[in-house]
Amino acid sequence: MVKIINPVNQQELKKQGDNYIDAAGNIFPVVNGVIRIVNEGNYSDNFGFQWNKFQKTQIDREIRQSNFTKSRFFNETNWPEGGLENMDVLEAGCGAGRFTQVFLDSTKGTLYSYDYSDSVSANYRNNGHYGDRLKIFQASIYEMPFADNSFDKIFCFGVLQFTPDFKKSVKSLVDKAKPGSEIVVDFFAVNGWWTKIHAKYFLQPITSRMSHEKLLKKIEKNIGWLMKLHFFFNKIGIGKLTNRFLPICDIKGTFPDGLTKEEQREWAILDTFNMLSPKHEHPERPAKVVKWFKEFNTEVTFSGLVTYANGIKANVIRAVKK
Repeated sequence: MVKIINPVNQQELKKQGDNYIDAAGNIFPVVNGVIRIVNEGNYSDNFGFQWNKFQKTQIDREIRQSNFTKSRFFNETNWPEGGLENMDVLEAGCGAGRFTQVFLDSTKGTLYSYDYSDSVSANYRNNGHYGDRLKIFQASIYEMPFADNSFDKIFCFGVLQFTPDFKKSVKSLVDKAKPGSEIVVDFFAVNGWWTKIHAKYFLQPITSRMSHEKLLKKIEKNIGWLMKLHFFFNKIGIGKLTNRFLPICDIKGTFPDGLTKEEQREWAILDTFNMLSPKHEHPERPAKVVKWFKEFNTEVTFSGLVTYANGIKANVIRAVKK
């Protein structure tokens, strides 16, 4: 059992009614099934908006391609399906709970899952029925409500590049792992000078300042012709060159096969919003991230591309804390 603490003063939090309270009298409420360690209103508001709006879009059990997220999870972690019994595992940055669901369906571990945004409310609605095997928190990656050296395993998928300080985020994860425990992360990588020659990096300074509702409406209004142009460029063989200049997500390179036209449109709206709305997006060179892990006293056991469903590739690092 992992001790829940006030990350500011390190005092243990104990449940009293609908709140968690430390010895100094600081109160942390439980709202919508989630322990709230931070207040709403922060740099991750866009993610809270999108995951509450698209709560079920990428959850395996909700789509016909029911093993898409499961394939990503087990190929990236290389953990045993059906294993992790009696282990306390940390999920850093849960979103609506797509990996939460896979973990709880396919392993025997206990999951402590958090996000800085109110996407935790969507995660609770999707996965709260798992009961005591799932503990959900709204918290910052820099102020997690857990003591150092608490977890048997840690995973963090699709998150690090969206945090203000990538290196500090890595250290925060390593700090929470027990000695001998494994941390697995994926992230957007810098592959060369061309990485940031992309429509999203030119538009984000504008689109990230728009209201979420206004940005979503603009995407919904234009997604039809953008999808047609995306597919046309791929069909004539120039998609890899030209699609980076379109303000739309990479459908061909990141979506599961077999989606209906309606599902594909919904995924495209969600992922394009995810692409244009972040206040922070900091891809990194894998060699630099490996260096950071080593600096924080871990042994890097794997760094490279991992292939999962439909031949999609992810930049993954696995490390063991010394």
